[in-house]
Amino acid sequence: MKRIFVVVLLFLCMASGALLSAQEAPEEGKAVEAASGGTAGWKYFAAALAVGISCIAGGIAVGQIGAAAMGAMSENPELSGKALPYAGLAEGICLWGFLVALLILIF
Repeated sequence: MKRIFVVVLLFLCMASGALLSAQEAPEEGKAVEAASGGTAGWKYFAAALAVGISCIAGGIAVGQIGAAAMGAMSENPELSGKALPYAGLAEGICLWGFLVALLILIF
């Protein structure tokens, strides 16, 4: 858990540095683009954050469910068909993060 926090904190620091350095002084003909340029960077940052956090959470969930499913199947092999849908539900977390990111980028 400590590693995940460090990775997320490092990602936030790098992304904020990239966003701050990407803002330039507007040229004469690009006044309209400069007004909306600040929100475009945050849009990509929010999409990356949605996918990143959901995939990390999905990976943790699949790891926990997989370990529990293997333990249950070692005691009773008939439970293999019942454990598979739970792993699929945990992987669905990543899909929802991707869909949220896609909606952020489109709208």
